[in-house]
Amino acid sequence: MCEVLGYVVPPPPEGFATWDEFDRALPPERQGSAFACVDPTGVGPRLFFQRVPEGRVAKNRVHLDVRVGTGLVGDERVAVLEAECARLVALGTVRVRLLIADGVNESCLVMQDVEGNEFCLD
Repeated sequence: MCEVLGYVVPPPPEGFATWDEFDRALPPERQGSAFACVDPTGVGPRLFFQRVPEGRVAKNRVHLDVRVGTGLVGDERVAVLEAECARLVALGTVRVRLLIADGVNESCLVMQDVEGNEFCLD
């Protein structure tokens, strides 16, 4: 998700050269259980992802819409969505479907991240 948003991974905690080193210092049951990324400009919110013990049995618990077509409509909007989709597919995401404007909502593109979680390019 970091690359989708142009976010970066913050530096590891003081005393650790890498996040892998920090992770190895955690108890085994907590290793690999969390991840964060931040807006390098400091304007956007920090995103924190935490693994939970329950398996996914239904829809995502959180659904993100990534705004890429602000103020655009029609073919111009779809072209911008398609261009961003192509960039993200190269990073490992999957295109699910294009939802065409219906008079109430503008067009958006449904995508899946590498773990199968859906998000929309909007």
